[in-house]
Amino acid sequence: MQLAQLTLQDIHKQQFDLAILPWGATEAHNFHLPYGTDNYQNGVIIKQAAQLVNDKGVKVLILPEIPFGVNTGQTDIPYVINMLPSTQQAIIKDVATSVFKQCDKLLIFNGHGGNDFKTIIRELGMDFPDKKLLTCNWFQALDAAKYFAQPGDHADEVESSLMMYLYPELVKPLSEAGNGQSKTFKVKALNQSWAWAEREWTKVSNDTGVGNPSKASSEKGERFFNDLCQVISQFLYELASTPLDDFYGY
Repeated sequence: MQLAQLTLQDIHKQQFDLAILPWGATEAHNFHLPYGTDNYQNGVIIKQAAQLVNDKGVKVLILPEIPFGVNTGQTDIPYVINMLPSTQQAIIKDVATSVFKQCDKLLIFNGHGGNDFKTIIRELGMDFPDKKLLTCNWFQALDAAKYFAQPGDHADEVESSLMMYLYPELVKPLSEAGNGQSKTFKVKALNQSWAWAEREWTKVSNDTGVGNPSKASSEKGERFFNDLCQVISQFLYELASTPLDDFYGY
């Protein structure tokens, strides 16, 4: 069920348990993947996972995807489209205000590492006390090391394999890709989980990749995609079928 493809008559016949807002980015992905990689991946993953959920009897509605993300560390790269977190908050508030008139749950389905919706959800949650606004990152749903030899975090073996399986016509030969070698911070704590600073992308990577894509394959992408959709569909099913007044337990 994709809102963009439904008519008003279709909507009148349906009651949805969960609305999903896919959110990606438009940015460079090494030399072999397109700028829309996050959006292409995000769209297919959520559509497949939602289909598996709808087959179980709950109704999930997919809203049109937001194709621009937070890319404040990449604004010196040509045509990378940056959307500020404050802009994201305004968009989410407007979308939630519209959706919550009909549906009690709205999930932001994130496909871009630069997006972080937690603080936005904390703030907007005060405006919608009787609704549930949530987010998830599909790229954290599975342990990529179990599927790939050299997982990174951008235009790496993972994303390259997924795109080779899902959209092979959009992937240039791996021989044209950079090796994805990237620098780390000299301040050691900034490379650990308890300290953080934004990466200045062109100072970190020569090809915008972080992670070597050379061992990517369509076969790896297919296996990862299928398992990923199963995990996400189970999450969507539990989320859609759990009543808001019975959301917690022991």
